[in-house]
Amino acid sequence: MSTLPLAAAGASPPRRITLDPRFVMALPGLLFMGLVFAFPLVLLMSKSVQGPDGLSLAGYGRILGDAYYRGVIWDSLTLAFRVTLITLLLGYPAAYALARAKGTLQVFLFALVFLPLTVSIIVKTFGLTIMFRREGILNWFLVNTGLIDAPMRFVFTEMSLVIGMVNVFLPFLILPLYSVMRMLDTRYLDAAATLGTSPLHSFLRVFLPLTMPGVIAGASIVFALSVAAYVTPGLLIGERYMTMSMVMAKAFLNFRDYQLGSAMACIMLVIALTIVFLSSFLTRNLEAKGR
Repeated sequence: MSTLPLAAAGASPPRRITLDPRFVMALPGLLFMGLVFAFPLVLLMSKSVQGPDGLSLAGYGRILGDAYYRGVIWDSLTLAFRVTLITLLLGYPAAYALARAKGTLQVFLFALVFLPLTVSIIVKTFGLTIMFRREGILNWFLVNTGLIDAPMRFVFTEMSLVIGMVNVFLPFLILPLYSVMRMLDTRYLDAAATLGTSPLHSFLRVFLPLTMPGVIAGASIVFALSVAAYVTPGLLIGERYMTMSMVMAKAFLNFRDYQLGSAMACIMLVIALTIVFLSSFLTRNLEAKGR
């Protein structure tokens, strides 16, 4: 008697490969991001190590070994830090007011925050140049109120650059903060008040620590955007204040030095990744302490 039927009957059925429906839904987006983001990024990184004679790190050596380019990196980082700090000082109270507002007032405040995101950065920056010029509304107001005797030069100054970048990136800090503040349970503050704490102490010891994830998320977004900003510095101050993105653009468009431009782009990428990992690390530590 043959044993083949018994063996076949006792054999386990072949395993079927099943895909997680969530992965299938995300697959088109992942393929698109791989095609338009990851692949060009790999090409950019390969360009940064390709010299006339083959593999070379000369582009990184020129940037890190030249005091001018090191100064550009430092200026970009300090500019991003100043913009992030001012944005945080202005955005935190605005996010708090937005989270605590009710009804029509909240809709109005939310529109004030959201509508600037629908306007092009170029349009907003050109509007600022019109406002900052010698015959602009800012000089008109200062002269007519007697604060200054003659029009001042605001365009092509660091002050106008910082103001312009804060104006552009402020909503990117308010919205993450608003989402965190909106989810907070106000009974924590009520409990602190019943224990006799002052409003300032309650804010510093209760409210501020609970909103730190939103602070970290918003500040990291603004810092990363400020480091890589190109349009606003180019229009408001030009080459008087060179940033990493402007050096990269000049290397690609003017000098055709693709290795230098790619190396600067990779350094910007490293800075952005460092910000992302640092913010993620800080957020996880806060969540661990909260538990």
